[in-house]
Amino acid sequence: MNKPKIIFLPHANIQYSQLAPEKRQWVMKNCYEKLFDLVDNGDYKIAFEASGITIDEMSKQAPEVLAKLRKLVGEGKVEPVCSPYIHFMLSNIPKEVCIHSLRHSLDVWEKHTGKRPKIGWNPECGWASYIPDVYKEAGMEALIMDADSMMLSFPEIREATGLKFDVAGHSNKNHLFKIEEYIKDKPEFLKFLTNPSIAPNGLKMIFRSDCMANLLLWYLMGATEGLREEPINMNEIKAMLGNWKDRIANTGSFIMPYAEDAEYIGSSAYFYVKQFNQARFFEEEPDSVVRFKEILDNAKEAGYEFATPSEVLATGNLIENEYVENIENGVAWHGGTAKAWANTEYSRIMDPVCISILNGIKTVAEKLDETLDNLDFDLDNAMKSLASAWVSDSRWPPDPTSPGRFNVRESLEDMYKANEYIANAMKNGGIAEKRALYSPDLMHTQIKAIDDKLMKIKYFGE
Repeated sequence: MNKPKIIFLPHANIQYSQLAPEKRQWVMKNCYEKLFDLVDNGDYKIAFEASGITIDEMSKQAPEVLAKLRKLVGEGKVEPVCSPYIHFMLSNIPKEVCIHSLRHSLDVWEKHTGKRPKIGWNPECGWASYIPDVYKEAGMEALIMDADSMMLSFPEIREATGLKFDVAGHSNKNHLFKIEEYIKDKPEFLKFLTNPSIAPNGLKMIFRSDCMANLLLWYLMGATEGLREEPINMNEIKAMLGNWKDRIANTGSFIMPYAEDAEYIGSSAYFYVKQFNQARFFEEEPDSVVRFKEILDNAKEAGYEFATPSEVLATGNLIENEYVENIENGVAWHGGTAKAWANTEYSRIMDPVCISILNGIKTVAEKLDETLDNLDFDLDNAMKSLASAWVSDSRWPPDPTSPGRFNVRESLEDMYKANEYIANAMKNGGIAEKRALYSPDLMHTQIKAIDDKLMKIKYFGE
């Protein structure tokens, strides 16, 4: 009898809100490298996701860490999983920017690891109907999905859990166990967590859920939820693995219990900000590396077989899943909303300027007989700079916390760069005087105006 499969998918984002640029190398060494060493030294197999810029920065700041990733990818112990080059909220920005950035990221992954990923990750799992099309058009075979968002699209589950979406809310993360309580004996829902799906457009899908991931995260941090005296212990992890093993036997072939931040393996990452509104960022957490190994070892002892997303997909048994079209536009993982990112003060100031720059790129490209698929050097770099300006972590989180001043500063600098690249494209294309198409000089003043406004804000932790 085949063993149930288990997928672990840590994902990395070097542009994290409040992760200061001078500490990014520390994260590569203290988190990513320790994870790679753990996998290399044991009988393990995982998937690993990173934005393209995370891979590029690793090549510059910690090439020895990247070499370890490349080795593990070559050996088949790590499957690469790709998100857009920039960690942005796909459902909040135009589709064409998403596709351009995702293709760029795929190129970077292939350049640095020798393998072009087939599996995609959607940052923060922000949802809109065009998300499956973006990944398919970029050349991906499958996408990791958020099961909680889909489950909450069923009225009966929404009613049973009492969970509500609100653009002003941060998340319902610590309450998503209510979903598991409702579906634990309902195979019609469990099957989506234990089988791969296929969307109406043909994109394959594998679902993750906070029903499992949140328990593992709290175990890694050795913290309580404010609702109990003692931290989560290994017996609780074993019970969870046992419960899901029984459910797999009845409904499918696998689970994905950890699709969470790689930064939680080695550091506290964003944990104390997100959970307690404390100005504590990326503190060293060496015990979390030991605890992640304990989780892997206990999964093996429980009778699970380590697998990659592609290996799960190769077994077939795809479920036709029309329900993905019912997932609410604007939601995100953790029971939160992508629209919360679009409704912070920072987004409301920066996003209209980004849209104006995108319109300028498209207008100038059309005048130069170019499309977004064959942009010249300057306009291509304008698109890349614009995508970088849209990074989600310069827009998050909302009051009473905030992004770091440096996060917002980086987005502003990217806007200036994008504007300069458009000016160069107009000059090199012989249309610099046609300022009715786009005025780089006027746009510079617009960026400067929001620059002044944003830099006057007091940021969390200052």
